Amino acid sequence: MVLQKSEVRRQEAGEAGGLRRFSVAAFDPEQARGLFLTALTIVCATAATAAEAPDPPVRSYYVYVAAESDDEVSLVRYGRDGAEVLKTISVGSFPAEVEGPHGLAVGPDGGYWYVSIAHGFPNGSVHKYETETDEWVGDVTLGLFPATLDVAPSTGLLYAVNFNLHGPLEPSSISVVEVETMTEVARVDSGIRPHGGRLSSDGSSFYSVNMMDFELVELDALGFEVRRRLSFGDGVTPTWVTAPTRTGKVYVTGNNVARIFEVDLDSWQVERTFDTGPGPYNLDLTSDGSTLVATYKGGDAVGFWDLESGRETARTDTSRTIPHGVVVTPDGEYAFVTLEGVGAEPGTVEVYHVATGERVGAVDIGKQAGGIAFWKMED
Repeated sequence: MVLQKSEVRRQEAGEAGGLRRFSVAAFDPEQARGLFLTALTIVCATAATAAEAPDPPVRSYYVYVAAESDDEVSLVRYGRDGAEVLKTISVGSFPAEVEGPHGLAVGPDGGYWYVSIAHGFPNGSVHKYETETDEWVGDVTLGLFPATLDVAPSTGLLYAVNFNLHGPLEPSSISVVEVETMTEVARVDSGIRPHGGRLSSDGSSFYSVNMMDFELVELDALGFEVRRRLSFGDGVTPTWVTAPTRTGKVYVTGNNVARIFEVDLDSWQVERTFDTGPGPYNLDLTSDGSTLVATYKGGDAVGFWDLESGRETARTDTSRTIPHGVVVTPDGEYAFVTLEGVGAEPGTVEVYHVATGERVGAVDIGKQAGGIAFWKMED
């Protein structure tokens, strides 16, 4: 696709500006001199802006991305030559149906990737593939509409929320899967419409949100029981929670109220609330916990937040509508964002420079790009 220059709306006072209009009815040496100096100033300013553009990446970055309406998973690489699709893998078991790959995760050692097939009948499933060959290894049947998933580095257990999007508003569950044999070893009652699950770094806790119970849930990931619940108030529909930071914080989207909540895990309370663009949907953090990246599904934009100051440093319009997923590279340099598109439009994977919020790459994939998982980076 042809890239348009990112329109980064800076949140700092004084950055916005405009050009004066000049009208020349007759030649005037002084006015001509002024016009020349103005033009020279503009050229110099443009050159300075260009000089500040992010350098090309020195590494190659690889992500897996699900195209929900095409039953495909694409392997995308971003490197010095930009973003490109290396491979597209058909997933699912029934070619005549749209089964809907939704969530993605890569195992801790990078050897396997996992995808939740959301629209299976009567239940959904999670499928396991090798990363080097992208060959199918096995699958397991779970609950209704399994969505977000994560794999614990300490135990190798996979946790998947059974979102049950199309069913009645009734409590659903979190499935726990032993990935060597692809066996469901536990199913824990959670709440109505669980979504957005992420593990703590030691694998002891799994955090998810219940959209229609308006709450954050902490699961004992080893004891397979809910420890705590935190309500955000009736009518607040959370859609995502981050993994905990090193300082014991998680960040939760208030999708319908245009807010992000910072929750302290020790006090189990909301410490700060950030007003955002419309429809904050998915989140990811830099590994040092300093920057939060958010997709604004209702605003067709991506937001970049400095967490020390609590200030949004940049908000960038997306090149296509309905931003969905986001993953930040382990070195904190780039954020990959998925755009669903509408109708017959393809989905899109965009790449952003985290420090500036500038879009630096994009590539189209199958329709309704959604789930995304980071695989590896190479020098």
